[in-house]
Amino acid sequence: MTKPIPIDRDVECSCCRHTGTISRRFFLQGILTTGLIYGANLSHPQPALANEHRAKALVLTCIDFRFVGFEQSFLSRQGLDQAYDWVALAGASLALTGFPHPAEAEAFWDQLALSKQLHDIGKVVILDHQDCGAYASVHKQPFPDLTSEQNLHTQYLNRAYKQIQQRYPDLDVELYFAHLTGEVNLVSPYQSM
Repeated sequence: MTKPIPIDRDVECSCCRHTGTISRRFFLQGILTTGLIYGANLSHPQPALANEHRAKALVLTCIDFRFVGFEQSFLSRQGLDQAYDWVALAGASLALTGFPHPAEAEAFWDQLALSKQLHDIGKVVILDHQDCGAYASVHKQPFPDLTSEQNLHTQYLNRAYKQIQQRYPDLDVELYFAHLTGEVNLVSPYQSM
C-alpha cells in the first residue's frame, strides 16, 4: 500500500533522499509538467518528433473526466490534434482567480510561460463546461437555467482573457463553453449574454 505524500510538511524524497518541505505549488507543478511531457492523447501515443518541437496552443480545461473525450474531439476539429500542451485545473478559467488555492493560478502562469518558451505557442484555448463542480463551490444556488450558468462562466472566461492579454499581448486567446451534450460554443471576449 502506498503512503500519501504529505503536503507542506517535511518529507524525504525517494529518488534523491532530500529531506524538506513539499509545497502544494511544487506538487502541482510536478503533476502539470507530467501532463505537458506526456501530452493530451495517451490512448494513441505518437512518437516524439525531435525536429517538430512546436505546439500551436496551450489548452486549459477543467479536471472533469466527463469532458475529456469531447474536448479532444473538439480540439482535433479545430486543427490542434496532437499539437497542444494541456493543463487541467478545477474550474478552468476559475482557477486563474486562485480557486481553490492561489497555487492553481501560479501553476497555470508557470505552465503558460514554459509552453511559450519551450514550444513557441501562438495561442491559449480555455474550455469551461456546464455542470462544473468548481463553479458550484463559488455559486451556491442552483442555476435557474443554462443561460444563467453560461453567463457566469462568460464573466470568468473574460477575466482570464484580460489577464492573459495583459501578460502576453502577442498570444491569441480563444474561449469556449462545453455542454453536457458535447456541443462546444465559442465565447467572444467581452461578450455579455
